[in-house]
Amino acid sequence: MLNKKGNEMTEFESKCYGISEATIRKEYVDSFTGRATSMVAMGVLSDAQELMTFGNDQAIDQARKNINIAKFIISEMMDAKEVA
Repeated sequence: MLNKKGNEMTEFESKCYGISEATIRKEYVDSFTGRATSMVAMGVLSDAQELMTFGNDQAIDQARKNINIAKFIISEMMDAKEVA
């Protein structure tokens, strides 16, 4: 599951995001909202804030992954603007 075949995650993606970079691009960056505005990254960060209120290790780990996803989204958007 942690190699780079098809849509499977690398070990880094699993530990950092909990999903593959391809999935982040498909479900966040390439979505209508993602193309229209950076609101999608703020939504992911809001989800992370909510998860942190639960206070258990699993929720905190998912919050950390959400923050990494938001950073990846922002990076992709910045790269797209540099290319355009």
